[in-house]
Amino acid sequence: MFFERQKLEELEDRELAPYGVRSRDSRGRAYLDDEPEYRTAFQRDRDRVLHTTAFRRLEHKTQVFIIYEGDYFRTRLTHTLEVAQIGRTIARALGANEDLVEVICLAHDLGHSPFGHSGEIALARLMRESGGFDHNRQSLRIVTQLEQRYPEFPGLNLTWEVREGMVKHESEYDIADTREYDPALRGNLETQIANVADELAFTTHDLDDGLRSGMILPHMLDGIALWEILRDTFKWQGPELAELERHRMIRELVGLMVTDLVHATDQRLRANAVRSSLDIRRLQTNLVGHGEEMQRRHRELKDFLYRNLYSHYRVLRMAVKAERVITDLFTAYHTEPAILPGGMQGAIEKWGLDRTICDYIAGMTDRFAIEEHRKLFDPSEKP
Repeated sequence: MFFERQKLEELEDRELAPYGVRSRDSRGRAYLDDEPEYRTAFQRDRDRVLHTTAFRRLEHKTQVFIIYEGDYFRTRLTHTLEVAQIGRTIARALGANEDLVEVICLAHDLGHSPFGHSGEIALARLMRESGGFDHNRQSLRIVTQLEQRYPEFPGLNLTWEVREGMVKHESEYDIADTREYDPALRGNLETQIANVADELAFTTHDLDDGLRSGMILPHMLDGIALWEILRDTFKWQGPELAELERHRMIRELVGLMVTDLVHATDQRLRANAVRSSLDIRRLQTNLVGHGEEMQRRHRELKDFLYRNLYSHYRVLRMAVKAERVITDLFTAYHTEPAILPGGMQGAIEKWGLDRTICDYIAGMTDRFAIEEHRKLFDPSEKP
């Protein structure tokens, strides 16, 4: 005996809150595609994302620390997995569709360039006159065009709701371009959950990695409200922070922030008398977010990380290196397109030279970009 898709959809309908998006109500896919008998549409989308080349490459793309800084720091892949875990927790607590939240979380960084945001800034500058670059649009481009896994259609043929959730992914770094996805409407609750799960994950795990790396020392956090709460909770006096203490403090921080977010969002859902997903999409402001006090505390911690981690000289040195590597690669390919690999040659006629180069570089891992740079610019390296 197994649960057929219709049964799974019935269970989903009973378990979700009225405003949760039902997979059976999806607007569907761009191309005709029979649905599986034992997975919902969003579960299938999740599985398709997991099996992409772009998803696997995230393992070797920078979050904050490049690969040679050590094996224990977050990568773009582990960041993505933490976002998905936090997103599912929030979705479950609020009665949203966990599967839809998960697939949006898993897909949101597929288009990220090597070297984190430094690489994205470099590519955006190089592509300024050729349509620009941002990883949100690149993620959508990957799942709609670049991943070639099915003879019947380009991309992954994901449902409209997943594509909309990717397009409406927003954070301090990311501004959505929603022209083709109901621009007058906000993202549904699932999309909003994915957005805040992203910010919550990178704040907490970047603090963890900063402390592990020694770029942030515990005494530097004195006076930061959330850190003081953690100190009081565990009666930590310092000055040394043992690994086990760091683990439990970061774990407690994630719990504090998720709990506040769930309660604050629930209050807004009730205050706005939300009865459907469309009710949420028609509102003027997002519903998913922290309460005012936690929002101030989160802002304080993020500002601390900007000053003391993201602006640390070791991180900035890597940003300078990333700018140089990506600029050199782009210039070399543009000057002599024949040095692009054979698979890229055929794409030039379809997408144009600049966009083909951009796709190629954006898809590189940190390691591959560095090796490619050596091959092109170090005479001692074999081509």
